[in-house]
Amino acid sequence: MNIPSASSGPDAARPALTDRTALIRNRQRAMRQGHVDLLHRIAADEIEDRLGEINRSFTAPAVVTGFPELWRGYFPTATIVPDDAVLDLRPGAHDLVIHAMSLHWADDPVGQIVQSRHALREDGLFIAACFGGQTLHEARAALAQAEAEVTGGLSPRILPMGEIRDLGGLLHRAGLALPVADLVSQRASYRDLLHLARDLRAMGEGNAIAARLRRPTRREVLARAAAIYAGAHPDRDDPSRIAATFDLVFLTGWAPSDTQQKPLRPGSARKSLADALNEIRKQS
Repeated sequence: MNIPSASSGPDAARPALTDRTALIRNRQRAMRQGHVDLLHRIAADEIEDRLGEINRSFTAPAVVTGFPELWRGYFPTATIVPDDAVLDLRPGAHDLVIHAMSLHWADDPVGQIVQSRHALREDGLFIAACFGGQTLHEARAALAQAEAEVTGGLSPRILPMGEIRDLGGLLHRAGLALPVADLVSQRASYRDLLHLARDLRAMGEGNAIAARLRRPTRREVLARAAAIYAGAHPDRDDPSRIAATFDLVFLTGWAPSDTQQKPLRPGSARKSLADALNEIRKQS
């Protein structure tokens, strides 16, 4: 995920992180194969749980996703649009916008969230799910060490993931109120590195980084990476297998409204913290 610096503006020149053509090709191949992506389903279930905790009925939802059929099954009445650079959403048309497992591939994640906010009605809800944090950190480290040892160089193989604090900051920068960011970590078990790579391709999450190596990786690199991975990250329950981390980050924010609760202005408290603590001590 290419998170712009605080000084970057909408017209700031940034190198493309994602090869969009390759990303779409990867997704189309995954959809043709009919692979059921458990991580998408976990994300969808988590979003449904979060919506269930809100005392409100959403009547005009929209979902931004690269996997329309899967997410339409969860939100059959929603407007489904692809995660293009310019989202096909009408301003003020929705009371709920879900950005579903695509934000980590965005070259301009702030722009994606800003467009989603503009599509919301006043006091409408934005919620996003994406990979972040320590996702696939085991594979990233093993591949980097192996390539450095065998070839003396490095090439980008796994998408850089945003940390939860940085991702949460995007909500504020996009103008959303009451921002919340939280993380659900999942650990998966695979036979070996090749098994993991095949599963990533099957879920449409293969390497679509614009600066990726455009020729086949040498067998010596893959063999060394597999050995490093197996030695450093065995599965706890079955040491003959490897463990892989997938961090799902959930971002929630609301389109501003005068009816929303506002934080108190600094210095507006009627009683100091010290006075409050003294009262507690006297009562105990």
